[in-house]
Amino acid sequence: MKIRLTILLIYFIAVTLTVKAQIKDVVVHDPVVIKQNDTYYLFCTGKGISTYLSKDLKNWQKGNPVFPEKPEWTDKVVPEFNNHIWAPDVVYHNNKYYLFYSVSAFAKNTSAIGVATNATLNPDDKNYKWTDHGIVIRSYPNRDLWNAIDPNIVFDENNTPWMAFGSFWNGLKMVKLDNDLKSVARPEEWHTLARRKRSFELDDANPGDAALEAPFIFKKNGFYYLFLSWDLCCRGENSTYKLVVGRSKSVTGPYIDKDGKLLNKGGGSLVIQGNKNWYGVGHNSVFTFGDKDYTFMHGYDASDKGLPKLIVKEVSWVDGWPIVKPMR
Repeated sequence: MKIRLTILLIYFIAVTLTVKAQIKDVVVHDPVVIKQNDTYYLFCTGKGISTYLSKDLKNWQKGNPVFPEKPEWTDKVVPEFNNHIWAPDVVYHNNKYYLFYSVSAFAKNTSAIGVATNATLNPDDKNYKWTDHGIVIRSYPNRDLWNAIDPNIVFDENNTPWMAFGSFWNGLKMVKLDNDLKSVARPEEWHTLARRKRSFELDDANPGDAALEAPFIFKKNGFYYLFLSWDLCCRGENSTYKLVVGRSKSVTGPYIDKDGKLLNKGGGSLVIQGNKNWYGVGHNSVFTFGDKDYTFMHGYDASDKGLPKLIVKEVSWVDGWPIVKPMR
């Protein structure tokens, strides 16, 4: 009898801990979400790309990393790369899931964007296996005045794939992709989506003072909305992240803000920013699930030593512009 009671007690404790693990604050950077069947899958910055699963967008359970071991090519980009992979994006195309991700050295444009594919996101499915396809684009210090990180894939009205990406330097870029999503289309077509004023005297290898990054493009009612983050992330209580937006009738731009200012000339309309409870919020993604639009981002929690936490908010639309309730 004692043995049975002990077993039941252990089972009860295990279940309780599992529930708590699902509902506690989720520590993330740079979240993106996609739904397969009845499950939401979240991918974010972390060792081997961190993952979470949810049935309701409220309770999250931590999954296994995408890459238990670092992709074999990464040391060629960042010597002795530690498998801490940044800012993924996930799309469903050609009957498979494509996961784009960033390999970089902090504050350097020694960077590359890679891509992996999978037939399913369900780790219990027999066909579950991530296959890495290597580098899509790569940036080099003193050659490029852009940074190959923070990828976001968008399809235009002709179903042509484009990749927006970038941080700091000379702004956020866009390049047309081949239909296989594994390479740049030929002939190459590149655009500058957004930028801020950069001090002229800075060396090309310096990230600079034009603080912007993390583009995400969302199609709605005939417009392409370009969300991006201004100012500084990843500094805990010293983070100053904020989210701004512009829109265009064309996926390649030009994007303009509410006041008619071009985003590639410093424009951007504020969507949400930090406050006394959140030091900064940003690096968002936007998706439609059911009949609602949601934005997913991270913020630096002032009540928890500035740890980056998952923030999920509904997006409403007023006069053709996104509205997100302020942080509380």
